[in-house]
Amino acid sequence: MSQRESAERRTTKPGDTEETTATRGEAAATADLDSDVDSILDEIDSVLEENAEDFVKSFVQKGGQ
Repeated sequence: MSQRESAERRTTKPGDTEETTATRGEAAATADLDSDVDSILDEIDSVLEENAEDFVKSFVQKGGQ
């Protein structure tokens, strides 16, 4: 029985390697997305620093809107 169990374990190891590779790829993609989101948020922050009052006024409800 122990030989069978070890044979089953050997056949599952290549799958584990593929999952690890996929996980690394996903981690890289997530890091890229995080970087993109951070840059967009930095851009929004810089715009708000310059004209936050105008930005807020554009969202203020007027009259019957």
